[in-house]
Amino acid sequence: MPGTPESAHEWPSAGLDVAGLVEGGWRPVPFSEVVLKIHGRCNLACDYCYVYESTDQTWRTRPRAMPPEVVAAAAERLGEHVRAHALPNVTVVLHGGEPLLAGRSAIAAAVERFRAALPASCDLEVTMQTNGVLLTEETLAMLDANDVGVAVSLDGDREGHDRHRRRADGRGSHADVTRGLNRLAGSYRRLYRGLLCTVDLDNDPVRTYEALIETRPPRIDFLLPHGTWSAPPPRRPAGGEATPYADWLIAIFDRWYHAPRKETGVRLFEEILNLLLGAQSRSENIGLSPVAMLVVDTDGTLQQVDTLKTSYPGAPETGLTVFGSGFDEALSHPGVVARQIGIAALSQTCRTCAVRDICGGGAYAHRYREGDGYLNPSVYCPDLMALISHIGRTVQHDLALATAAAPGG
Repeated sequence: MPGTPESAHEWPSAGLDVAGLVEGGWRPVPFSEVVLKIHGRCNLACDYCYVYESTDQTWRTRPRAMPPEVVAAAAERLGEHVRAHALPNVTVVLHGGEPLLAGRSAIAAAVERFRAALPASCDLEVTMQTNGVLLTEETLAMLDANDVGVAVSLDGDREGHDRHRRRADGRGSHADVTRGLNRLAGSYRRLYRGLLCTVDLDNDPVRTYEALIETRPPRIDFLLPHGTWSAPPPRRPAGGEATPYADWLIAIFDRWYHAPRKETGVRLFEEILNLLLGAQSRSENIGLSPVAMLVVDTDGTLQQVDTLKTSYPGAPETGLTVFGSGFDEALSHPGVVARQIGIAALSQTCRTCAVRDICGGGAYAHRYREGDGYLNPSVYCPDLMALISHIGRTVQHDLALATAAAPGG
């Protein structure tokens, strides 16, 4: 597979023997999730956005909206992939930019095209990640008619949200997002998939959590700000032993875990708990389960996870497009392979770590270091260790109490 000039000498483009893995019996996991960049621009100007504010600026040269011929080709490729691997279910995530900028008719047409392209034996789930500003009554009615689940980005209360999630003219977006979110959580609640919140150390963690649960979301995803060893995230000095992000998340975990009743699911915490109790991870950001997701950009290029844009220009690229390649070809790209081979893709430091199987090296994008690529621990390593250890101690304590209280304990 061709690599970009910046990555040709870095792992995994250099150093990962894909042919040797196949010869040794390894086989890739087919893609079961496609992220469709149905619109490439946004109506907000969030200062932490990995699409527009990172080192990769390829969005500038790509179409603003995904043309119908790209949608059609992407749907055809997914249909081929489903049939080739007899997949029982797949997910298409409408993404951006801001996907609702594509317009109601274009979104409905895209969903119809994908549903028509798949065999009756495969269940298709369609979801959307939106900033919520354009969740009008008319838009929600269209999404309801097309059975499109909706997740919304919200960073807490007005003060916390509007610190970063602003319009280009500096106006905050919280009021508009809240208005749309209340519509979603009301009459269209069956579509409500949850909230995505980027961790901000300047926001009070418990106040943030309590603002997020006001609309009773079924799930909350807390995301660490994207950063690498070469460009560390805010207040996370590369190599430092402080754990500010763990401290922030632990405050929420304790509030969430010890609540008298379950208020919502929190994906990061639940995945760590699952792994501690011997189950598999369902998240790309924790654990060692194979990642089976592919991105289609507005011009039809096939990409790895798009958060790699924080690494260097062109980092997510595979060199493939929906017009010239089937999805199976992307399965042999070193970057895709690296996210499916578990322990074999971890640095030596991670391989010998006590929480290796829980952490899984953390989010792949957070492992990048200029010069040697992704064969490193996460830049959040101390935070991940502290968070996992705290959750582990909490569970052990409760299991010990339950054992002691059981008959004969």
